[in-house]
Amino acid sequence: MLVKNKTILLFLLISVFIFACSKNKNNEKKIARVFDQYLYESDINGIVPAGTNKKDSMQFVANYIDNWTRQQLIYKQADKNLPVELKNFEKQINDYKNSLVIYAYEKELIKQKLDTVVTDKEIASYYESNPNNFELKDNIVKVIYVKLPLNSSVMSKVRVLYKSDNPNDKQELTGLCQKYAANSSLEDDTWFFFTDLLKEIPIKTYNQEEYLSNHKYIEMQDSLYNYFVKINGFKIKESTSPLSMEKENIRNIIINKRKLKLIEDMHKDTYIKAQTNKDFEKY
Repeated sequence: MLVKNKTILLFLLISVFIFACSKNKNNEKKIARVFDQYLYESDINGIVPAGTNKKDSMQFVANYIDNWTRQQLIYKQADKNLPVELKNFEKQINDYKNSLVIYAYEKELIKQKLDTVVTDKEIASYYESNPNNFELKDNIVKVIYVKLPLNSSVMSKVRVLYKSDNPNDKQELTGLCQKYAANSSLEDDTWFFFTDLLKEIPIKTYNQEEYLSNHKYIEMQDSLYNYFVKINGFKIKESTSPLSMEKENIRNIIINKRKLKLIEDMHKDTYIKAQTNKDFEKY
């Protein structure tokens, strides 16, 4: 059924394209012909994207003409070989047009009337009511880390400061990282997927859960950098994802539910109003 629908849609699009590009235009320059159909100069006006250089513009137009020619030939071949009953697309065209009009109306309705403000209270309520929707698929960690070039002059300071919870020490560490670190992340409350952290820090482990349970401070080096990692917390896969990681996801879910409700209510109200006004009958 899907293949049949795609075939019908392709035929419809080719037909629309041919009709748009092949209508008779008096006193216009012809630039291509296939049988009794012509492509005119005005048909290609505005098809080249703004800012395209001359060489690319000429290639773009040549490709357009070639595609038009091929589509005309395919259409003629299909039109010649299909029996009449298989070329009657009036119902499909009407159905497709109706779908497009309805979609455009629903899109405009959403644009004008959808409430996109989602409060933290609504997000928290959805999170608490749907815990099974937020099962972690991977281990996550809450960490700070610093990536310093080998033999950095501030290595000994960083080694002390990254372990500290003192606000003054954190401020000093931030300043050092801005000036000397190849990369760093110093937000205490930011969650990372552990696999993403492994892309930045060359930790080698075959059992992530065991490793996280037994390491709070990690210091290591490779041929280019020294790494300092402080694990402030972790959650293993199949546990519940923290709310802070799910806020944007929940916001989108709530807004999408509002969209569906808005459209559903419009459909229902339209039907009830038409029923009340006797705008339709079923025989």
